[in-house]
Amino acid sequence: KPAIIHVVKRHGTLEHFDSKKVYASAYAAALNAHLSERKAETIAFYVQKHIAKWVRPRKEVTSAEIRDEITAFLKTINEDVAMLYETHLDVN
Repeated sequence: KPAIIHVVKRHGTLEHFDSKKVYASAYAAALNAHLSERKAETIAFYVQKHIAKWVRPRKEVTSAEIRDEITAFLKTINEDVAMLYETHLDVN
């Protein structure tokens, strides 16, 4: 059974890490960059896979750390998607 990783949100609340949220945010950024759904899915898949591996050794991580890691990884794949991801802050 995988360990539960806690995400510390901007206002200090805790929630469980959810890789589906990582996928959804990367997918949305790719669509906003006017990529095809297929390309957006591919990018989101690789981002989700990378972040899941990146968080695995941690017990706790901040949402800002996750955001920074996603941005850095996206920059290696597609600069436009990375810029759109970075400039779109989740309002939740």
